[in-house]
Amino acid sequence: MNHYANKKSAAESMLDVALLMANASQLKAVIEEGPSFAYYVPLIILISISFIFQVVVGILLIFIVKYDLNNPARHALLDKLENAATALVFIIVIVNILITAFGVQNSAPPSKL
Repeated sequence: MNHYANKKSAAESMLDVALLMANASQLKAVIEEGPSFAYYVPLIILISISFIFQVVVGILLIFIVKYDLNNPARHALLDKLENAATALVFIIVIVNILITAFGVQNSAPPSKL
């Protein structure tokens, strides 16, 4: 059981790193657009929130992997940490959906024919 939990946490950590790199790329694109971009400030705030929550989830995952699942005294703590990590991942997903919705992909004005 503990081996499975460690593998699951390691996989979550790798996904967290991938999302962190994607957010860094989005932050670079927003900064390159500059303050004249209509959603500059909201995107900077959303990406910053996503970064912060990703770091917190990473720290939670480190603690989850550190504790032994076979120790019944730790089950309540591990359950709370898992629930917190799951809730934060859900918030991160919502924030990243908003980042994508307001992103700079379609910021170029449409060309007139």
